[in-house]
Parts: sequence; C-alpha cells; structure tokens
Amino acid sequence: MERTLAIGTNAVATIERKGRMRKLAGILKKRRHYYLLLTVPMLYFAVFCYGPIVGNVLAFRKYVPGGSIYGEEWVGLRYFKLFLGDASFWRAFNNTWTLNVYHLIFTVPCAIAFALLVNEIKASKLRSAVQAISYFPNFISAVVVVGLMKELLSPTYGMVSQAFQRLGMPATFFMNEPEWFRTLYISSEIWQFTGWNSIIFFAAIASIDKQLYEAAAMDGAGRLRQMFSITIPQIMPTVVVVYILSLGHLMSVAFEKVLLMYTPSNSQTADVVETFVYRIGIVGSNYSYATAVGFFGGVLGLIVVAGANYLSRKFTRYSLY
Repeated sequence: MERTLAIGTNAVATIERKGRMRKLAGILKKRRHYYLLLTVPMLYFAVFCYGPIVGNVLAFRKYVPGGSIYGEEWVGLRYFKLFLGDASFWRAFNNTWTLNVYHLIFTVPCAIAFALLVNEIKASKLRSAVQAISYFPNFISAVVVVGLMKELLSPTYGMVSQAFQRLGMPATFFMNEPEWFRTLYISSEIWQFTGWNSIIFFAAIASIDKQLYEAAAMDGAGRLRQMFSITIPQIMPTVVVVYILSLGHLMSVAFEKVLLMYTPSNSQTADVVETFVYRIGIVGSNYSYATAVGFFGGVLGLIVVAGANYLSRKFTRYSLY
C-alpha cells in the first residue's frame, strides 16, 4: 500500500512538473519577441562585462609576449606588492579619489538642484524645452569638449584669457596649470552631464503623489516649503541609491577627458589610476602589472559600495539592496 501511495505521489508530482513546463513554454512562446530583443544586451554584457572578468587571473600570473593571454607562470601577489610600493601609483590614487569626491560634492547635487528648479516651472512646454536643451551637452564628444576648453582658455586668443588680461591679470594657459586641472574637469562635467544626470531625479519627482502637494497647499504651504517638506524627502531614496552607485566609481574617472586634458605640466594633479594603467599596460606593455592595478580598483570599489550600502541601510533605512 505504501508503494502504491509513493507511486501515486510521484505521478502527481510528474504531472505538476509537466504542467509548469507547459505553462513556461507558453509564456516563452507568447513573449518570444521580447526575449529575442533581450538577447542583444545580454550578449553585450556577457562579452564585454562578464567575459573579461576571467582575464583578472593575469594579475597573479606573469605575462610573456607571444605566450598565453592568461600568463605563463604563477607569481602570486608580486605585482600587487610592486604597485603598492610605487609612489607614482599613490599619487594617481590620490588624484582619482580627489576628483571623485569633488564629483560627489558638486556634480550630483547640481543635478538634484537642477531637477528641483526645473520642476518648479509651471509652463509644461517651457519645462520640456529646458529639459531637452539640458540633455544636448551629454551627446557632445569628450574630444569636442576638451577642444572647446582649449580654445576658450588659450593664453593668446582665448575668450576667457583675454577677459582676464583686460582686467590686468597676466596671460595664463589654464589647461597647463596643475592647480586649475580639477576645477576645469569638474566644471566641464557639471556643464556636460547635469541635464542628463537629472533625468533620474525628474522621474523620482514625477512619481510623487500629487495629493501630498494639494494637502500642503490647503495647509498654507508655499512652493518653497513644499519643496523642502515633500519633494526632497520623497526623492531621498533615489538620492541615496545614486550616491551608493557613484561610490562604486571612486577608482575610475572619465578616462578619455582626463587623457585629453593631460599634459606633462599638469601631470601632478592630472595623473589618475586609469592613465597610470594606460601608461603601464598599453604603452609599457606590462599587462600583468596593469591588470593587478585594475583588479585592486575593482575590489576596492566593491568594498566601498557594500560598506556604504550597509551604513545607509542601518542609519537611513534606504539602500541599494
């Protein structure tokens, strides 16, 4: 009798499993077009994002030109010890973190403030026009942006330099001055990406319940009070998530822009981890060394994001996961 019950139970389980499989097959067939479109981004991430992770093994192996792309022999932590004792690396490390801290202090708040201000525009057509115009700089190439900066700041015919000279100040080639590099980099980032970065905050503001504003207006709250009492608290989870994600890029900057702005004169502040890796790996063909530096940066970014997420969840109740 027990055997009969066991057979019956297995039969029921088999029927249920087949039913789930048929249901899943029906869903896949019905939505096959969407899944087909999904394969393109999945292939992109698999090939260009997750596939190269395997290459991190080169950080622990010695690469020999003409040999295997994964190195010829294990060397352990040799390359990590090398760059951790390299003064040039720590200078690039300090410059990278400084630029990213400035990014967190200035660039992200500018995007938030821009979204809040544009949201206060009553005319919908004007608001849409301002948003559309603010997105345009994002599509300008870094080459063009740096070229414009060089033209405007040229000590001989640059508009800014000429204005300074008329005020009695000496001609200065700002692009070559190390003390001006960070200011120029951050200001160009604000100009180029404030509109684009504000999209996520526009979306967060649009999702706020309109009844909250109506209730606040009935209680006599003005637009400024509504902004500080309703809008900002409601978008705070989005702000926290953006900051947590930004912390994951503390070891990386806009490499193309930095490389284009880089000169021997401003290298004291312009040399960052990515230009250091480029110089060591691509120019110097020391791929194992460069891979070790990149691996270190990735692990450090992961630790920073995990730590920031934990602290945010503990103290603000907002977190990425």
